[in-house]
Amino acid sequence: MARAMVMHQAGGPEVLRAESVNVGEPGPGQIRLRQTAVGVNFHDIYVRSGLYQTLPLPGVPGLEAAGVVTAVGEGVSGFKDGDRVAYTSGNYGAYTDERLLDASRAVPLPDHVDDLTAASMMVRGLTACVLLQRVFPVRAGQTLLVQAAAGGVGQLLVQWAHHLGATVIGTVGSEEKAELVRGMGCDHVILYRHEDVVQKVKAITEGRGVDVAYDSVGKDTFYGSLDALAPLGHLVNFGQSSGSVEPMPVSLLARASNTVVRPMLGHYTATPESRDQAANAFFDALKDGILKPVPPVRYAFEDVGQAHTDMENRKTHGAVVLEV
Repeated sequence: MARAMVMHQAGGPEVLRAESVNVGEPGPGQIRLRQTAVGVNFHDIYVRSGLYQTLPLPGVPGLEAAGVVTAVGEGVSGFKDGDRVAYTSGNYGAYTDERLLDASRAVPLPDHVDDLTAASMMVRGLTACVLLQRVFPVRAGQTLLVQAAAGGVGQLLVQWAHHLGATVIGTVGSEEKAELVRGMGCDHVILYRHEDVVQKVKAITEGRGVDVAYDSVGKDTFYGSLDALAPLGHLVNFGQSSGSVEPMPVSLLARASNTVVRPMLGHYTATPESRDQAANAFFDALKDGILKPVPPVRYAFEDVGQAHTDMENRKTHGAVVLEV
């Protein structure tokens, strides 16, 4: 029997309740995984609250984890007992200490990536890779705006874009976070609680605006991000931590021939090949020192509700992980 956090209905953090669930033996194409660490994402919060109604109830939320293979099913090649792996799961189920997993979802972990980093940053690392290399391929000399630059994905975008030779403008909520992202290569930092983001962006860029704005905040920042774009600039809205974006008249894009995209990681990593390519690029960036993530904020597995609460109240920055 495994211990899992099961939700029977949408609601606050209290709907996540520890229950015993039967795991069983892996079937064809599956592995059994003893999990050591589980990542926590805003996507999990959207599922728990009911904003995303994508998890059949009762169900176990969670998109990413790391652990050790304890059994392999018929037809599985490339994995054996004792292998360290991490994964992102399109069908949830990560909030547990043991589970069955389609082997095609698992990625072997290199020795230089520890379980806590892998579990808390697979979604973030793959997201950053996809955003910078596929959604909008960033080149040297371009100028970026990263909303919530001190957030989990924001930190990776700042570091990776800086390495690529882009000028990075980041928004943060405090001087502490401003100091953090400056140390990661953020060229210009805007304290959004005290400064007008659009005006500051225009001043920094001498009135032109940015080539691309990466926005995971949503409701509170979307239209500001749009106004900060240069002619032919792109708005990449990849999250909504502040709530759903108000409907947008498409004619707004005609002001400067801008584009808006709402990418979902699963679409860009739909095949093992595309997923592994992004994962390996992320692992290589860690190994080469391009990415130097802040250690994740750690919670005990049974404190997942508190982790959700702290994230919603913006008391955390960077990645969040449950230790199993």
